Amino acid sequence: MTSRRIFLKNGGLALVSLGFAPTFLARTVEGLSAQTRQKILITIFQRGAVDGLNMIVPFGDADYYSGRPSIAIAKPGRPESAIDLDGFFGLHPRMAPLKPLYDSGSMAIVHACGSHDDTRSHFDAQDYMESATPGVKSTPDGWMNRYLHAKEHQKATPFRAVALAPQLPRALQGTAPALAIGQISQFGIRAGASSEMVQSSFESEYAAAAKSVLHTTGSEAFDAIKMMKKADPSQYAPANGAEYPRSPFGESLKQIAQLVKADVGLEVAFAESGNWDHHANEGAAVGILANRLDDLTRGIAALVRDLGDRMQDVVVMTMSEFGRAVGENGSRGTDHGHGNAMMILGGGVRGGKVYGKWPGLAREQRHEGRDLAITTDFRAVFNEVVRGHLALKDSSRVFPGFTGKERLGLF
Repeated sequence: MTSRRIFLKNGGLALVSLGFAPTFLARTVEGLSAQTRQKILITIFQRGAVDGLNMIVPFGDADYYSGRPSIAIAKPGRPESAIDLDGFFGLHPRMAPLKPLYDSGSMAIVHACGSHDDTRSHFDAQDYMESATPGVKSTPDGWMNRYLHAKEHQKATPFRAVALAPQLPRALQGTAPALAIGQISQFGIRAGASSEMVQSSFESEYAAAAKSVLHTTGSEAFDAIKMMKKADPSQYAPANGAEYPRSPFGESLKQIAQLVKADVGLEVAFAESGNWDHHANEGAAVGILANRLDDLTRGIAALVRDLGDRMQDVVVMTMSEFGRAVGENGSRGTDHGHGNAMMILGGGVRGGKVYGKWPGLAREQRHEGRDLAITTDFRAVFNEVVRGHLALKDSSRVFPGFTGKERLGLF
C-alpha cells in the first residue's frame, strides 16, 4: 500500500497523513480492540476576538464602567446584571448556565491572558495562538499537532485528533495524522495523485489492499470507518436531557460528544465559534454579543450535560486571538485590543476561581494606554492543560521558546 493523502469532499471527512502506512492501520486496530477510557481535550476557538471584558466582567473595577458608558454590564443585584463569581468578577448574564459549573469547582477562568505580541491583526494573532509561537510566522505546524508527536503511542487511532470544521485548523496542521469532519453523515473520499472520487464506499475502494496487507486486521479497521460513516448525527439522541443550540457551533459540539461516546480513540478535538468581531452596536446584556454568548454557553452546557460522568475524563478550553479595547468606540462597539479571558472546565480542573493577576483598567495600567494588559501568557494555560490533563511530562517540544516558568495551578 503506497503512502496516501486523503482529502475532504463536501464537508465530509479528511484524514491528513504523510505516510498512511500499513503499520499505522495495524496499530489502529490494536487501539480499537483494547480501548480504555483516556483523557480528552476539547478546544473551542472564539474567532474574531471576543470582548473578554463583557464576557467575564470585572465589575469590581470602577474604570470598567467609566470606559463603557453604554455597553458595560451592570453590577450584580441589578436587572440584566453580571452574575457574581467572587465579588470582583462576574459572568455575562447570558452565561448563567455555566454558573453551576463554576460553583461546583469544575470551571476555572483565566483573565488578563493572551499573546505578548502586539499585533492587532486577526490573521496573525490567530496564527500565533494556533502555532503557539507568538511573533514567529515561520512555524510549520500547530501546537496540537506537535502534542500528537510528543505523545505517540501504539493505541493511536485515525480518530485521535479531530476538528469539527470544514478544513483542518492551523492548530492541528502538521505531519501527525488528523481528521477534519464537517458532517459525520457525509462521507466522500478522494485518494492519492489520481484524485478520482470514490463513488461507492471507502471499504470497497481499499478492501483488496487491506486484505493483502493487513489480513484479519483489515476488516476490523474498515469496520471502524464504516461505523463512523453510518453514525448519522440527525439520529443521535443526546443524554440527560441535553439540548444543543441549533447552530453550526451547537452541531459541532454534539458531534464531538458523539465521537467521545463512540470510543474510537478521540484524544483532542477542535471546534470553533465565529463572529466575535463587534466594532459597532455590540450591546450589553442584550444585543449581538449577548446572542453569541448565549450560543456559546448553551452549547458548552449541553456538551457537559450530554457527556455526564464522561466529563471526568474531558477538559474543555476556550480561546480567542486577542481581546477588545477597554473603552467603547463612537459606534458603541469595541476595537481590537490585547488581553482577554479563557475558560477551562471539566475533570481535574481546580475551578471555582478566576486565575491570573489583575492589572487594573486605569489608563496608566492599560497596554498602550487603551487595552487590558496581559499578565498571563496564553501558553501557560495551554501548557498546564497539556501537562496536567493530558499527562505529557515534557512539553518543551509542544511549546518551543516558552520557558514554562508560569504556574497557575489549574490542575
